[in-house]
Amino acid sequence: MSYLLHIDSSSLGEGSVSREVAQTFRDAWKGEVIHRDLAAAPIPHLSAVGISARITDPAQHTTEQAEAAALQDELIEEFLGADAYLFTVPMYNLTMPSVFKAWLDQVIVAGRTLSHAGPSPVQGRPAVLISARGGGYGPGAPKHGLDYVVPALEAVLGHDDLLGLDVTTVTPELTMAPHAPVLAPLLPLHEASMANAHARVRDLAMTIATPHAA
Repeated sequence: MSYLLHIDSSSLGEGSVSREVAQTFRDAWKGEVIHRDLAAAPIPHLSAVGISARITDPAQHTTEQAEAAALQDELIEEFLGADAYLFTVPMYNLTMPSVFKAWLDQVIVAGRTLSHAGPSPVQGRPAVLISARGGGYGPGAPKHGLDYVVPALEAVLGHDDLLGLDVTTVTPELTMAPHAPVLAPLLPLHEASMANAHARVRDLAMTIATPHAA
C-alpha cells in the first residue's frame, strides 16, 4: 500500500497555524492519506514495559508487555507502510509537543525502523515538517538559537544514522503577531511568512505527489 502518513501533534483545533498550513498541503495532495492526530488520541509515552517487550521473547510476554508490543507494532507498521510523510509539530516552550516525542520513541526501534549496520528501511523517503511558532527564531532575531524543535527533528528524522528521511522544513513564524499588541509591528512579517509557508507546502505536495500518482 502507498500512502501519505500525516502525524499531527498540535493541541489546537481550528486555531492551529500548523494544522492550517498542513491542510494546504493535504488539499494539494492527490493520493491516499492516513492521518494520526496525537492531540485527539494521544499514545502513551514509552515505559519500562514497552522497552522490555522489545527484548523479550513474545512467547514470554506478560499481558502488559503484549499490549505494549501490540501498540508499537501498529505504529511501526503504519510508519513503514507510508512512502511519504507530513509531520505537524508546532513549537511549545521552545521544543516539540510531548505527544510527538512519545510517538517518536514508540516507532524508533533498532532492527525495525533503523539499522546500525546499514540504511533505515525508510531511507530517502520524502517528509515535510511543518513547525509554526509564535515568535521569530531565525538569524538576527532576538531568540535566534533557541529553536529546539527543528534541529532536533531534522536530526532524528533525517540523519542517515537514524531514520534517514529526506526532510523539508517549513516554519510559519510570528503567529502571535495578530494577537499580541507588542508584536503588532511585526504583523507584515507574519503575513509574509504565512504566505510563503502556504505556497511552499503547496509546491511540495505537488512535487512529492507526482511520482506517487504514476
